[in-house]
Amino acid sequence: AHGYIDPAVYTTGRGLAREQDLLAREGYVVLHTDYRNHAGSDDDPDNDVNLRLGYTEDVIGAALALRSSGRPEIDTGRLGLLGRSMGGGVVYNTLVVAPGLFDAAVAFAPVSAHPEENIDQFQRPEGDPLVAEIESAHGTPETNPGFWREVSPLTYVDRVTEPLLIHHGTADDTCPLAWTRTTVAAFEAAGKDVELRTYRGEGHTFGPRWPDSMEATMAFFERHL
Repeated sequence: AHGYIDPAVYTTGRGLAREQDLLAREGYVVLHTDYRNHAGSDDDPDNDVNLRLGYTEDVIGAALALRSSGRPEIDTGRLGLLGRSMGGGVVYNTLVVAPGLFDAAVAFAPVSAHPEENIDQFQRPEGDPLVAEIESAHGTPETNPGFWREVSPLTYVDRVTEPLLIHHGTADDTCPLAWTRTTVAAFEAAGKDVELRTYRGEGHTFGPRWPDSMEATMAFFERHL
């Protein structure tokens, strides 16, 4: 589940290239999801106003397609989910919307589990006109707190059944580590199997410590898949 790439420039399979390559070389069947409004996928004009929740549906649909594919090279009893940045938010949503669909999940440098924090971080400072459309459709956290509570995966963390591993750099100024610590605390309070690995000095995209993070990822999948 890839992170944000402007759909206007996105091409099929773009994002997570090094992760795709390494996992495939290690024997995993890798399916990269082109979300709606990306490349040749279907158009959904309301997706952005609806906080891009459709991307979660797309990942769930991809997993269901794998489960029912009948292809002998796919072990349909062992599916892992990996997402980074915005795709990390898709991971959170998928775990609460479709518990049991995947067997383990990994998130790299994920966005906040509170959508309003993502809007304040990425869209409002840029003067994105979409913010006004979102608030017109759904209200603000002050005027319609019920909506914003219900759209957060943390509201439903009790549903999660799969182990979750999160990687986050301490120098990430795109998606602050504090967001992930809040999410991990909620998972832990609910008694869920969650592990946070932090990487001192690493930024949002991971550099020198990326091999370490992927070694830990593959060991995690080896244990749980």
